[in-house]
Amino acid sequence: MLVKGLSYTSRTAVSYENTAAAMGSGDIDVFATPSMVALMENAAMRAVADELPEGATTVGAEMNVSHIKPSGIGAEITATAVLAEIEGRKLTFNVGAADAEGIIGEGVHIRYIVDRGRFMDKVSRK
Repeated sequence: MLVKGLSYTSRTAVSYENTAAAMGSGDIDVFATPSMVALMENAAMRAVADELPEGATTVGAEMNVSHIKPSGIGAEITATAVLAEIEGRKLTFNVGAADAEGIIGEGVHIRYIVDRGRFMDKVSRK
């Protein structure tokens, strides 16, 4: 059952593969903003996954975050998502990321509940 307060924490370590230099979002070896966003999305997806109807999933629609502190290679990063609002198929999460020294990013993420099969039928295939 979907209820406010459902949460999940995803984890990763900063490696060259998830740095700004490797992802092309910058040119230095620090945790990339796109990597932080992906970790936050993963936490939100997992927070509600076990409570969805058979055949349903969620898809990300909007992310509004601030990346406020850099994290270097080797840092352990956690991202936590907490379900804050439920409006029909629209789910709003408060998201935050941290390393051992504290908060590195925070924001709001919106996901929608979709039927996996119908959603994939809409995907253009070439």
